[in-house]
Amino acid sequence: MPYEADITIIGAGVVGLAIAAEVASENRRVFVLEKNESFGLETSSRNSQVIHSGIYYPQGSLKAKTCVEGKAILYELCRKHNLNHRRMGKLIVAVDNKEIEQVEGLLDKGKRNGVDDLRILTGREVRGLEPHVTAVAALFSPSTGIIDAYALMRYFIARLKDKGGSIVYRSKVVDIDREGNGYKVSVEDNREGFHFNTTVLVNSAGLNSDKVAQLAGIDVVQAGYKLHYCKGQYFRINQDKSKPVQRLIYPVPMLAGAGLGIHTTPTFDGVMLLGPNSHYVQSLDYSVDEQLKGAFYDSVIKFLPFIKYDDLEPEMAGIRPTLQGPSEGLRDFEIRDEWERGLPGLIDLIGIESPGVTSSPAIARYVSGLVDEALRN
Repeated sequence: MPYEADITIIGAGVVGLAIAAEVASENRRVFVLEKNESFGLETSSRNSQVIHSGIYYPQGSLKAKTCVEGKAILYELCRKHNLNHRRMGKLIVAVDNKEIEQVEGLLDKGKRNGVDDLRILTGREVRGLEPHVTAVAALFSPSTGIIDAYALMRYFIARLKDKGGSIVYRSKVVDIDREGNGYKVSVEDNREGFHFNTTVLVNSAGLNSDKVAQLAGIDVVQAGYKLHYCKGQYFRINQDKSKPVQRLIYPVPMLAGAGLGIHTTPTFDGVMLLGPNSHYVQSLDYSVDEQLKGAFYDSVIKFLPFIKYDDLEPEMAGIRPTLQGPSEGLRDFEIRDEWERGLPGLIDLIGIESPGVTSSPAIARYVSGLVDEALRN
């Protein structure tokens, strides 16, 4: 029986779309399956849209490598294709002398990861850049910025379609069977459902990637693929109070947990976001708890003394698919062809969280190499 697809990608988030755009070509039948009615409706559109520099991640990790590489690719894409972005820089601020050591540690970690534009600022230098920010010192990352993630995803879709690839929406994968030299994929849609065969299957299903791996027969607990949902909520500051701060302002990161701390993010429409916070949940709930307003205010007043309690309004929430549970150490991305588990050509991407947007084009290149190898074998 002839295969209906050469390569199928499950998930039309920013990473899945980047992969699809990278692996597609005129002589390959490439499809993207997305269970929602459009692209990027989950983690990809519910985040700070930051182009990270690669400071926080362990040396040699996929997170560090793909973040540093992805940042360079993104800025080139933005320049070449006129994608909306701002390269405004970021300050990780120490609000007392005890935090200076952490800032210095981040400088060392960033340098080891190949981030070569970092420098420590004194409190006076911080005030010179951001007069309304309180800090005794800060790590300055001039190459950090923000990007319109929606525009980036539209670019990847256009590139995919130009190469002859397709996206099928409202199509939920409900079964995966190894069949011949590929996979039989069963899909539930708005009609009767359908199934087809594909040579290579890329699992980029984000929040559901562990479930998709399980459909293919992988014991996700034994494999270390069981995901935890980490929710982050955001508040916004009105435009008048947003104007005094021109850059991203971050606290030193928490010593344990999944987040980087409540930080400021300027948006393209002139509003400043505060967030995200970080806490684990059992289900996908995107509501914002207004009772957290006080906790957000207390977090940022340390370095943004001009903010008033009544300036905060609830904005949005996002959920990250993390491999680390509460109080566990940071886990790296899991990206692998599952041939060792007897499933060659099944490429799993598990735990693709921050810095997923930044890393997306570099992840796509990495996965493209795995795809090429799978098609040769």
